[in-house]
Amino acid sequence: MKLTVQVKRLPTPVQAAALAATLHACNEAATWVSSVAFEKDIKRNFALREHTYTAVKGRWGLGAQAAQHAIKKTCDAYITLKANLTAGNLGKPGSQRYRRATEKPIAFRPEGAQPYDDRMLSWQYTQRTVSIWTLSGRMKEVAFTASPGQLARLALYRKGESDLLFRDGMWFLTATCEVPEAEPNTSVTQFLGIDLRIVNIATTLDGQIMAGRRLNRGRLRERTLRQKLQKKNTPSARRRLKKRRRKEARRVKDINHKIAKHVVAEAERTGRGIALEDLTGIRERVRLRKPQRATHASWSFAQLGQFIAYKARTAGVPVVHADPAYTSRTCAECGHIDTANRVSQACFACRSCGVVAHADRNGSRNIRHRAEQLWRRGAQSTAPDPPPNTGRGTGRKRSTTASGARCASPGLSVPGR
Repeated sequence: MKLTVQVKRLPTPVQAAALAATLHACNEAATWVSSVAFEKDIKRNFALREHTYTAVKGRWGLGAQAAQHAIKKTCDAYITLKANLTAGNLGKPGSQRYRRATEKPIAFRPEGAQPYDDRMLSWQYTQRTVSIWTLSGRMKEVAFTASPGQLARLALYRKGESDLLFRDGMWFLTATCEVPEAEPNTSVTQFLGIDLRIVNIATTLDGQIMAGRRLNRGRLRERTLRQKLQKKNTPSARRRLKKRRRKEARRVKDINHKIAKHVVAEAERTGRGIALEDLTGIRERVRLRKPQRATHASWSFAQLGQFIAYKARTAGVPVVHADPAYTSRTCAECGHIDTANRVSQACFACRSCGVVAHADRNGSRNIRHRAEQLWRRGAQSTAPDPPPNTGRGTGRKRSTTASGARCASPGLSVPGR
């Protein structure tokens, strides 16, 4: 399975200047290649190379490998654009958003990520340095830092391309690793049901509640601050907005990583599978009042599900997605379905048999029952390949590991990722 490891580079001022010049030249060349591809309507790699390869090498001074990567990066960008247009992610044909995406060529940011293969980049793991190609020539002994676990994964499993990134004044490298998968455990008979909600991020069948109170308060605080700064729109307000960007996303990703690791470890320890709700399309199915829309839109259930899926695959734990319909209204004891069963957000009281339970734990029991029925009928594990960018850094068809702060749950101490 492909994962990525992100390491922080520690270049000297001279090395940083050379890296910045190289990154700007590669992205400027890719933008020019994109304009040629758009003008001539050529989006295939080899056909586009005939029109741009010589010019890219001569005009920007790129090496052979760097020029080919700039051309391929442009083709990949147009493939992604076509997929988004086909899926309807950019609106309907003729809409303003659709026209903005299709009426002009793709442009690359000056500091956009640049791929490096083994001919352009070599790793010295014990010395914690890399040798990397730049416009100024081969630059050796560029230091980097990483945790011991990341260094071990790099040394054992690194294979394929790496991406050079510059973000928030720091340099990073993301390296692709081919990590072996554990043998899937097909002999499981029981599942650990997980109920995903907004107030409580995840509630397990065992009664463990990963509360989202602190996370939701942080989201509200960040959203309120963004609104104030955007309304003020002074140079200092814009600088502060830029400084705080992605802060909320990093916090949410860190918490989801920790919850996913805890859930998978518990299922592996007890020899159970993992049962999740199939919440695909929930944003289109529900109608909300205006004050609830921002909270619902920022609910990161899909990211948490992806993290659980790929971590379960590395551990050999099967994952089954069950139909979530009426799981919050159904009594896990007698099966009675009634809207009145859900007394409040936290309380469930069955109108038929009188059972009183925590609402989210009752939901996790219903999810467990449905997943076990699917498993007995021969359903396959739905733990897929890791999706793109499931962790920090960039890359194609990758996920990453990263470190971060403690989990926001007051009722559960979740270990690090």
